[in-house]
Formats: sequence, structure tokens, C-alpha cells
Amino acid sequence: MKKVGVLTIQGDCIEHLEALQKAAGQNFTIVSAKTPDEIAVLDGLIVPGGESTTIGKLAKMYGVDKAIKKRTQEGMAVWGTCAGAILIAKNLVGAETADNWNLMNITVERNAYGRQLDSFETNLQVNLDGQTLVPAVFIRAPKIVKIGPGVKILAQHEDEIVMAQEGNLLVTTFHPELTDDILIHSYFLSLINES
Repeated sequence: MKKVGVLTIQGDCIEHLEALQKAAGQNFTIVSAKTPDEIAVLDGLIVPGGESTTIGKLAKMYGVDKAIKKRTQEGMAVWGTCAGAILIAKNLVGAETADNWNLMNITVERNAYGRQLDSFETNLQVNLDGQTLVPAVFIRAPKIVKIGPGVKILAQHEDEIVMAQEGNLLVTTFHPELTDDILIHSYFLSLINES
């Protein structure tokens, strides 16, 4: 049985755990993960939304960042939502920097949609083997401003890239876990089954 974790250092971890439980059925074990030893046994990991600087610093302090990089090189699937997208990006744009992990061939601009007051909800056309409409919540969201070779765009909002994939790496700049829709969680689990 494959084991999927949510990085529970900081951020909206509980919502991701609940969505994974709904999507997983009997095929996966769903766990919280916050130590290198817990990361080492995972087949998939969600890095949740939250505060990217805080998550990055704590991950570095506890050696979790190295464990994530190692497991990703060994084939672990990783999905970063919002702050998680910032952390797994290869390049960042903006005045502040985070301890990003240089995993996915994308450039991300932090807090690109503005302040908390500029947060919004919408429906997105997501291309997961056909166009599907999904609800999306954007909270101080980053923007994917550039993609490199091997990265495919899965969703856009007003010509901005908001969801992309490179092999077993997935990013969303929005928060699917804050809706009742588990389609993207199910899609992430399908990436783990393929690896």
C-alpha cells in the first residue's frame, strides 16, 4: 500500500489530510509528516499553503528539505499548493526570498495577487485528461510567471498559469483543499500510482 503524507510544519494541513482521506479509499495510507524519517518512507507528499518563509526555514532547520529533495530524486510525487508551489519552484521573483527547494522547472512570483483583501474564489477549467470545471480559492496567491522544458500547463486564470505539472511534480497557486471538490487530490494520487 502506498503512503502519502502532508507536510505538517505549518499551514492548512488538516484540510489536505481530510481531502486525501476522501479521495484515497482503501488504496493509500494517509499520514502527517514533519521529520526526515517520516518523509523517507513516503510515496507522495503535499506541501500545503501557509507562509512559505516559515515553512522553508523550519524545513531547513529540521533537515526536512534535504529529505524531500532526496525522496523526490528517488521518485516521490510532490504537490505544492500556494506556499508549497513557491517552495518547490526552481526560481523565485519578488523582494522576499524563501528557502525554496529547486525541484520544479518553474519561476514563481510570491504574493502576486496582492494582499489578503485581494483573495477571491472562482471556477477554473482544469485540463486533467479533458477539461473539467473545479472551484478554486486564491489567498495571497503566487503566480507562475515562467515554465521551463518538460512543464505542462493544466489551468490558467485570466492568462496567468495557476496549475502546472512536470512529471511527478504538481503545483497549484490556489487551494483545492478549501473546497469540497477532491478531483485534484484524486489526480495527485493517480500520479503516485504511476510512479
